[in-house]
Amino acid sequence: MSIEVNSIAPTPPAETTGADTTGAEPPVAGIFTVLGILIVLLPACMSLNWDSNSGQPRNTATSGQKHSRGNPPFYVVFGERYYVMPSSQGYREKGVASWYGKKFHGKPTSSGEIYDMHEMTAAHKTLPLPTRARVTNLTNGKSVIVKVNDRGPFVDNRIIDMSYSAARQLDMITSGTAMVEVEALSNSPRSAPMDTYTQTAQTAAAVATTAPDSTVLYLQIGAFGEQLNARQLQQQLESNGISNVLIHHDIESDPALYRVRLGPIQGVAEYDALVAKMATLQINDTHLVTESSANTFKPSGG
Repeated sequence: MSIEVNSIAPTPPAETTGADTTGAEPPVAGIFTVLGILIVLLPACMSLNWDSNSGQPRNTATSGQKHSRGNPPFYVVFGERYYVMPSSQGYREKGVASWYGKKFHGKPTSSGEIYDMHEMTAAHKTLPLPTRARVTNLTNGKSVIVKVNDRGPFVDNRIIDMSYSAARQLDMITSGTAMVEVEALSNSPRSAPMDTYTQTAQTAAAVATTAPDSTVLYLQIGAFGEQLNARQLQQQLESNGISNVLIHHDIESDPALYRVRLGPIQGVAEYDALVAKMATLQINDTHLVTESSANTFKPSGG
């Protein structure tokens, strides 16, 4: 399908007050060919739980320079506009990862590179292409480094689409999804060489193989400077039948913040259900956050 957009991007929307100031089914990715102001979008990845007896991921060493393809100021998919980040510096986000495999093996990605399901790559909606990123499975602690060279997944509540090989190392093939943290790494020539986009199967399997029992997951729905505002949101949620509404007083921030969170969250299904419930209450700016079990907190009193 072809999508025509203006070549000059309008001002991106401002951040909302609910953002976490400390740090936001089949997935579909796209192939973008930019000719003047015309962006052509073709589906490039969808969720496909296909197993393989393949051996190790192959090397994808390339230049760290920004690709000429796949990096328009903005693009539109399914009626929603996405703004490509000018830089990946400082990007860190927690959310749900999915994966794509055999159906798109050998097809072009948004950057123009050919998708190889046995390479350590990923698709992201707004990170510049390419970007080195570390993806950590928050459930089992396993971590991999990938090259983001594709666009997607264009599905609610999904922040990154992993290649088959990367998903396999994160132990998320069977489940199809996983709660993850995505952290952009430096693309500077002085940083680690670009072949660290990939890892051998042995290396990836050796990274953080023990489940992080001390990490607890929550859905954060607001952060306020005034405790009264946090209390009011807590009461609104409880009056709508939402339980486990917690207020976390972050005394380390300056000024202090009162963060309203739901949880603990046990998995992707519960996370999706909570996000959907929040949408019915017109609360759309939600974030997956983690807390050490040593710092877990109780629901605030009246």
